[in-house]
This record gives sequence, structure tokens and C-alpha cells, in this order.
Amino acid sequence: MSSCTPTYLTSTSPDESLILEFDLDDEGQPWYQVTWNGMPIVKKSYLGFELKDQAPLTGNFKVVGELRNTMNDTWSQPWGENKEVLDHHNELTVFLEEKDGAKRKMNIIFRLFNDGIGFRYEFPEQPNLKDFVIMNEKTQFVLNDNHDTWWIWADYDTYEKLYNHTDVDSATWVATPVTFKTKDNLYISLHEAALTDYAGMTLKLDDKKKYTYNATLVPWSNGDKVRTSAPMKTPWRTVQVGQKAADLVNSNIIVNLNEPSKIKDPSWIQPMQYLGIWWEFHIGTKEWKEGPRQGATTESAKKYIDFASENNIGGVVVEGWNSGWDKWGQKDAFDHITAAKGYDLDEVAAYAKEKGVYLIMHNETGGDIPAYEKYMDQAFKLYEELGIHALKTGYAGDIYPRGEHHHGQFMVNHYRKVVEKAAEHKIMLDAHEPIKPTGIRRTWPNMMTREGVRGMEWNGWSDGNPPNHTVTIPFTRMLGGPVDYTPGIFDVQYENNPDRVAWNTTAEIMNEARVHTTLVKQLALSIILYSPLQMAADLVENYEKDMEAFQFLSSSTADWEESKMLAGEIGEFAITARRSGKEWFLGAATDATGRAVSISLDFLEPNKVYKAIIYADAPGTTHLNDPKKYEITEKNVTSTEAMLIQMNAGGGAAIHFKILD
Repeated sequence: MSSCTPTYLTSTSPDESLILEFDLDDEGQPWYQVTWNGMPIVKKSYLGFELKDQAPLTGNFKVVGELRNTMNDTWSQPWGENKEVLDHHNELTVFLEEKDGAKRKMNIIFRLFNDGIGFRYEFPEQPNLKDFVIMNEKTQFVLNDNHDTWWIWADYDTYEKLYNHTDVDSATWVATPVTFKTKDNLYISLHEAALTDYAGMTLKLDDKKKYTYNATLVPWSNGDKVRTSAPMKTPWRTVQVGQKAADLVNSNIIVNLNEPSKIKDPSWIQPMQYLGIWWEFHIGTKEWKEGPRQGATTESAKKYIDFASENNIGGVVVEGWNSGWDKWGQKDAFDHITAAKGYDLDEVAAYAKEKGVYLIMHNETGGDIPAYEKYMDQAFKLYEELGIHALKTGYAGDIYPRGEHHHGQFMVNHYRKVVEKAAEHKIMLDAHEPIKPTGIRRTWPNMMTREGVRGMEWNGWSDGNPPNHTVTIPFTRMLGGPVDYTPGIFDVQYENNPDRVAWNTTAEIMNEARVHTTLVKQLALSIILYSPLQMAADLVENYEKDMEAFQFLSSSTADWEESKMLAGEIGEFAITARRSGKEWFLGAATDATGRAVSISLDFLEPNKVYKAIIYADAPGTTHLNDPKKYEITEKNVTSTEAMLIQMNAGGGAAIHFKILD
């Protein structure tokens, strides 16, 4: 590295379609811009930081060196959408140092893939920057036009919102991932990867500069954003690009920007479908707390375990298994060790083991972090001793200590502490009310799935999720990683459960609540909405009433070797195929508009004949008209054919492809 290094630097993606430009302006402020096939994706955007009680790291820089690397490697996932992942990128590290004064050092690392870029800041060990507090990350994303935008409002505590579809001008403060479609029908998504010991990032539109998003970090209760010390690296800021909406879904940038697995032997980590004592709470036929309407009983848990065992379903979650639900919202309500009256944890755990079914524990914290961390180690030891290797966590409600946010550095660190502690005890995690996914599943593959979305439960006690919601999620929230949306409701109008009690809304709203899809779309969503722990969320008795439709779920899996989104448009429709062994499963779903889409079957193995078992909405069936009616047909197909996928309004199709001997 020498002081004569030029300030203007460029790098390209391996296929040279993406070009990164970096430079310093006259004040020594760093900026970058990105073009893709000659189109400006991110225009001149500034980089830097404001610090607490120190001069800002925004200008007065010189470039003192550069370092370039290329990676072209394929790595294997213990589970995932695809077993094999290609990591092919060019890397440019720019070494910056202040021209005078404290002469603090800051490096910026850019990685360019064929389908996007990631960049992060690095603070090396140095005498004049040790412990410091970031008050503002000055990262900008200057877009080149008023793109179509799919977004949810930024919120420091929840992502459980319906998506807006507006222009950039109206998307004034957004959570990530946020997705754009340009006037030239290109697709862009902004997000972050490897969020570790840092605050979650939201994006706020600049008051003065057009189409300019400024990184806005979630604060600590006193206003600090990030408390840290050198040496350190920030999360990656990511810009994904695609010619088609499906290209964003098929990208591996987010996982590729994370470190390799820290779990040396991941053989205990098992993807699976699961059932559970859960939906009855949301539709108001049972309740979490002990008493006459208690959902979690030894008898009920055994019923679910029996059904899972008989129908190729790997696990059963039991919410409400522990005491303390009558103290909901209070400090120290739960210890996550003491079982509720009427629920024998030892007996249920032994029964599940005997039946070859994973018992999935549930730890609802109510946001009480000190209480949870006090008992966590003891609870996890108990679960391990009982042979329990899966856990669903929940963080509903405000965080204790009060003033801290779900998405700030305090909670980012807590969520990670839970992941690492769970790994010590060989426990897989499904987190609800989580921090958003940023690819940490690569480093900690026991971090299987998480909610962080307006999921199925909202259909139980509100006006519900409209038909376009589930075909927006793959192109937005799911770009970050797996989503525990909990599909699989068959009784979409609650006809089998008329006696429901309103528990967090009015009786009138409760009576109007329903799932706004057809039954077949629920089957399709089990394929489209990826989760390595994939819930079939309805009551066992509703599945028992329709075992013909349930056959699609019992034949399926949550453990895939290959996945492809074949076609889709944001908020309109999605068609995804996934392979396990030699079998393929396809899910197709649409919004409130019926449509027919022709897809090539070239993903099937050549020179083989497959039997396609097609689950389709019955003629005339929509989410508003006879939504439970469907037809099952079979036909033989090969990889050289195309298939017309018919999706009725609010419905879809689900197809199981099996090779004929």
C-alpha cells in the first residue's frame, strides 16, 4: 500500500455486467456508484459515520491502498433451498485514512456478484479509535428514478405489516428487504447481510435529495445506535439485481456474504414439516393458559404426535405447555421449565421419542429478556436431557428493559446469544417476533427459520391478509431468508369451528375473520414460502376430514436439494419448484386475479417420464366461492414439455412429480 494509490477505483462483477465506481470528493468524502449493463442502479452515494463525542468519519480521507481478490467456489449447505451454492465474486478493499488530525483508519470492502453487490465498513485496530459509539451511519443509496416500490413501514419493533405498492416518493421510511421495479422492467432489492453486534438498518428517504435513501439505524434507549470497539466490521449493505422478479428469489448473495458454519457436525440439524397446538389459540377455540379451555394437555399433545407419526410429519410444537400464561405481560411470568397443570412434559417427550416425532418446545418471553436469560441455560439443558432438539421462541410485547427495541443492537445480540446457547445443546430454532434474517443461517445453521412477517395468525383475529400478500412475500421479506408463515389451513372459513371466542379483538371482527385463499393455494404456499421447519398449521381434526388433500403435505418434505422460482411477478403470482431426491414439488399461487401461466418442465430430469399429480381448484372455485373445492388429476409428462398452470382467483395449484419406473 502506498500514498500514491489513485482515489478513483473501479471493480466489476465476474461477468462484467455490474460496474462499481469509488472515489473521494474534494472534501475527502467517500462515495460509490453502481451501474448494471450500462444502467445506473445506485448513483453517486456517500459513505461514512457520525460518532459520539468524536469528530465524524465522513470526510478528510485519502486512499492509502487497495486490495483485490476473486472467489469462485461452491460450498454445501447442511440444509437449504439448494444443497450446493456457488460463491463467485470479485472483491475490492479500499483502505482510507484521515489526512491529518487523529489519522483514523476506515476500510470499505466491496464484493461484486453477477446478481448484485455487498459492501461493508471495517475499522482496523488503531491507536486513535478504540471504544466508540456510532450515532449515525451515513450510508446512502441514491436511486436513479421513481421506481415501483414494494415496502413496509420501518418499525423498530415489528415487521408484521401488509406491503405497500407505491413509487419511491411515497416509500418515505422503509424496512428491508425493500424491492423495486424500474421503468425498464429491471428488479432491485436493498437489504443487509451478516447482521452481528450491530443495530438493524432501516432506510429513510432524504428530505431534500430525490430518490435518496439514508441508512437509519435502530437506536438504544438513550439514542446511541451502535456501541462498539475496533477492530470491527459492520454488516454488509446489499444491492441485488435481476432481469426478472424470480432472479431476486433465486439469488444466493445474502448467504454468501456470511461466514461458513461454526457448527462442526451439523448432523443433528434436521429440516422437517411440523404440526402443533397453535392455530386453536388464534381462532379462539382454546387458550394458552391453564383452565377449562386449555389447549396444551398431555392428551391433546399425544393426539398430534400420533397424527404426525402416521402421516410422515416430523415434529409437533406445543404452545401453552408451561405455566405462567395467566401472568402474560407481567415481569418474570415464565421460567420455561415448569409445566402447566394437565401437561406432563416428561410423558409427552418420551411419547414423541417413541413415535419418532420431534417434540418442538415453545418459549414465549413476553419480551422479558433478563428473565429469559436467567433461566435459558437451565431450560435448554432440560430439553437436551429429554431428547428435545427444536425450539420455537417468541418475543411478543414490549422489551424489558423498557425503551429497548426488538431491532436494536441490544436485541440483535440477545437473539444471537440464544442461537449460540441453543447450538451448545443441539437445539434448532424457530424465532417469532425476531430480528430480520440476514443469512446468519449459514454461520449458525441451527437458526432454521423465523417469523418477521405478517403471518397466518392474522387471519384468525383480524380482517386478515389479502390474496396478494402471500405472493408479495417471496419477492420482499423472503429475500432475507426462510419465513415461518405457517401455511396449510384447510378450513379456510372456520366452518368446522363455529364456537370461537374473541380474545384480542371484538366478537364482530372475530366472526368476519377467515383465510383469504382457496384450500389448494394453502398447499401451494407450503412450497412457495420456504422454511426448513414448515408448519402444516391447521387443527388435526380438519386434516382428518380431508386426507385426500393432506396427501400432498404428507408426501412432501422441508428438506430440498434444488429449488427454482420458475415464474412470478411481485404481488401477482408465484410459481416455484423444489426437488427432494428424484421427486419435484411445485407450488403456484395467484392474487385475487385468476390467471393461466405456461411453464417449461425443463427442470425435470431429461429422458424420464414423470407422473404429475395435480391438485387444482375446482372449476368456479375462488377464495370467495367454495374455496375448499378442488380436483386431483394425473398425467404423464417429460422435461421437453410445457405445462399450462391454471390458477383461479385467490387460488393456485400444487403438483407432485414422481418418476415412473
